[in-house]
Amino acid sequence: MPTPETLRVIRDEHMALSAMLQSLHLLVQQGPGDDAKRYFDTLRAMLFYIDEFPERLHHPKESNLLFPRVVRAAPQTMDAVERLEQDHIKGEAAVREMQHLLLAWELLGDVRRAAFVEAYERYMRFYLDHMRLEEHEILPAAEQHLGADDWRELDEAFGANRDPLTGKYPASPEYERLFQRIVHDAPAPIGLGG
Repeated sequence: MPTPETLRVIRDEHMALSAMLQSLHLLVQQGPGDDAKRYFDTLRAMLFYIDEFPERLHHPKESNLLFPRVVRAAPQTMDAVERLEQDHIKGEAAVREMQHLLLAWELLGDVRRAAFVEAYERYMRFYLDHMRLEEHEILPAAEQHLGADDWRELDEAFGANRDPLTGKYPASPEYERLFQRIVHDAPAPIGLGG
């Protein structure tokens, strides 16, 4: 059987998010430099992307569609799924905290930088571990145990995801400015900026 579209979409979205996290990390380490407005606008756009796409599009489909099927077909994955579900809850709160800490850094100055940097570093490690757990335990179990009917439904749902940062889809009109800003101003691997 060919690799289900769902698994390709999830892996592509994980690669895009890993690249975003790496670019964000580089930007955070670089600091605002001479153009603080552009710097903070770019960081805000990147955090908004993380909140908008992985947190609101990717995670709900995993939680509501993929994980329940995997647990029914492979009950030994229950502990991993429970941890991933907790991660989804923590991740959303962590992104909101970082948005607040970024605003504090921007408005109150460098005395607030360390708090943002620490929260971001913690989030990046947390999220990379989260994706590793999904890719090493959940996706192989899904591939091994789910049937054709499961894959049809999952492929339809996940196939509707259109994250432009995967490099496979154009940005929808409402997100065009967001993606243009990220690609133009963020450093590689996600963008073209310095």
